[in-house]
Amino acid sequence: MAAIQTIFWDIGGVLLTNGWDRNQRRRVLTELGVDLAEYEERHDAANYYWERGLSTEKEFFDKTIFYKPRGFALEQLWKLIEGEQKVLFPESFEILRELRASKRYKIATLNNESRELNELRLRKFDLRQYFDFFICSGYIGEMKPHPDIYREAVEVSGCAPEETSRACAAASGPRPTPRCRRG
Repeated sequence: MAAIQTIFWDIGGVLLTNGWDRNQRRRVLTELGVDLAEYEERHDAANYYWERGLSTEKEFFDKTIFYKPRGFALEQLWKLIEGEQKVLFPESFEILRELRASKRYKIATLNNESRELNELRLRKFDLRQYFDFFICSGYIGEMKPHPDIYREAVEVSGCAPEETSRACAAASGPRPTPRCRRG
């Protein structure tokens, strides 16, 4: 078996809460007085494009919330979304620090989220210090579990698929999963 050279980390569910999941939407939209069922009817179709980087946050929220007049602006909504972003497992950061200090592996992200949420989370939690590179659906144009995002991740890493591993979400914290495949 080949030695692992690159470890891909998911952000949501491993390091941080998810970016804009059903529970976060419920809390934020209830606070703003947005009909949740009405929002959810529009979410999936718009999210398909947003999380693949094919639309902007403004376009996404224009389709899901601001398709009719509201008593709040996108900036107010975004502040509430930002407030929903939290560290999920502090011990994950300790593991990252140790891996980084060992200099044995390239460490990268491999996650599904929009460009804007990805940038917000990289900045807010100073994630750039932990990773060598970032593979995000908002930049790749495809989401996990589609094989293309894994193929891109492996190609960018410069490693063979069998030389990669992933740290993915689990109820008790991060766990290693099977290696990335080229598709």
